[in-house]
Amino acid sequence: MTVLVFKTSVSKNKQVKRLKPLLTQLVEPIGRWNFDLEDCDNILRVETRQCPSSVVRLLEEQGYVCEEL
Repeated sequence: MTVLVFKTSVSKNKQVKRLKPLLTQLVEPIGRWNFDLEDCDNILRVETRQCPSSVVRLLEEQGYVCEEL
């Protein structure tokens, strides 16, 4: 399991709720994810076996900026 950290353009809880089923499906069955919207970079942390590009692609397909840190 790897912890990945991303800078995103997700800035509202409403946006997180929209992404929840997609992110959960991506990291299942044992991965976890969370956003830190208090951080100036709107950090997304993901524990997963997926490669970073999978997470970036998922967010970009939904119209968000996502960059691995």
